[in-house]
Amino acid sequence: MKMGTTKAEGTMRELAGTAQEAVGDMLGRTSMQVSGKARALCGKSQQLATDAAGATREAVADNPLAMLGIALGFGFALGALWAANRE
Repeated sequence: MKMGTTKAEGTMRELAGTAQEAVGDMLGRTSMQVSGKARALCGKSQQLATDAAGATREAVADNPLAMLGIALGFGFALGALWAANRE
């Protein structure tokens, strides 16, 4: 349920940003246009992050051992990089 709410919030944020950008364009206020564009992009990124989280959740549910192996590999690689930087 939370994922749907987050995606809906992202959609609303994107629409509000698009409207703010349009109003800024009509009024000739560049700061309002930029702020609206930033809000719209924030909303779009929230939607994309929600989609990515859902896809990840499904991938882990479908194949947990493979995901555990990938996580283990990332952990090993990060540990090796960290150890190399300490020397």
